[in-house]
Amino acid sequence: MIGFDHARGPAGLRIYAIGDVHGRFDLLQGMHRLIARENAKQPPHDWLVIHLGDYVDRGPQSREVLDLLERETRQSRNMLALAGNHDIGLLDFLSTGDAFGVFAHNGGRQTALSYGVDIDFDDAVSVLAGWKELARAIPHAHKQFLRGLKRSVAFGDFYFCHAGIRPGVPLDLQNPDDLIWIRGEFLNNPTLYAKVIVHGHTPVDDADVRSNRVNLDTGAFASGRLSGLMIEEDRKLLLEVAQRDDVLTP
Repeated sequence: MIGFDHARGPAGLRIYAIGDVHGRFDLLQGMHRLIARENAKQPPHDWLVIHLGDYVDRGPQSREVLDLLERETRQSRNMLALAGNHDIGLLDFLSTGDAFGVFAHNGGRQTALSYGVDIDFDDAVSVLAGWKELARAIPHAHKQFLRGLKRSVAFGDFYFCHAGIRPGVPLDLQNPDDLIWIRGEFLNNPTLYAKVIVHGHTPVDDADVRSNRVNLDTGAFASGRLSGLMIEEDRKLLLEVAQRDDVLTP
């Protein structure tokens, strides 16, 4: 068991973790620019960017976010994307057309609009027509990207996932649904885990650093602030992009 202060990343690798994007393409671009500047200012031996999920819904540019991440994760070994519950919710809607799922009533209309499809989820006829239209509008590459998202990854003393883990269950035996959905049991548990959990999913006013976990979801779609964490061996640094202003917080 290890706490945040003493946790270390693997030797020779700089890791950047980025919280929930939710259709804020502008902020994601800003964070990528901030990372590029950090790498240019102090070049690492090797580096990796881990996106913690929830790329779609609520914000206005889900299509642009998926287009960027699909391309960058396909073209660069330095870019990795994990699944969030909203990303899986989009896949579920495309499969079922469910008018009562997470996609329909948690910002899915904004995602559909980013693909040029307007769906009124309170109208059964609109949902049926919109379901079929959206399935045609979303590129195959975006669907394949979403289907291929991992639920978790670990490096050094850190474990990365979207929502958190179930306390008492070994990291290699975690339920995939818990990794994208869990809240209370995880957030209210103060004990240390085998690794420090870096996650998003539950919005907070500021990046929340605790001994056993780090929450990087600062509600980008509403707050205009996207948060990240840099880990380089024993060095840790919080990053934030706010609207068009890049702010580096040591």
